[in-house]
Amino acid sequence: MSDLVYSTTDVPTVEEFARVLLRSTLAERRPVHDAECLAQMVAGAALWATCRRDGELIGVARSVTDFAYCCYLSDLAVDQSFARQGIGRRLIAEMRARLGEHCSLILLSAPAAVDYYPHIGFEHHSQAWIMRPDEQGYREAQRRCCAGGEGF
Repeated sequence: MSDLVYSTTDVPTVEEFARVLLRSTLAERRPVHDAECLAQMVAGAALWATCRRDGELIGVARSVTDFAYCCYLSDLAVDQSFARQGIGRRLIAEMRARLGEHCSLILLSAPAAVDYYPHIGFEHHSQAWIMRPDEQGYREAQRRCCAGGEGF
């Protein structure tokens, strides 16, 4: 087995990102068949941590962050054939090494991973909220904020 190569400067292509999502458990909750949306997700990430084996992307951590106070870990995906080898934990460690000392890491867990995060040091937070784009409150807020449909 070849060595695994980790990086926080390697930004995957849209195609690579889609492939690793499809080979992980995240594909069912990500727009993997919407290339335009995936391209925006890749371009909009402030911080990536990647893991490659023989040049092939087998794990990613994708985040939106200010690097000082908070970092939202929006995707942590590892190819299922490489699961349970510490890759996810290492991706998080690589990312944290790039964040400021006061920066908190925040995430929403995939249902299958709920028991994983406390095991690696995350604390459950019961006061988190989410407003999905297909919910009425989101549409009303968007209309109030941005007449003409320009978005938030």
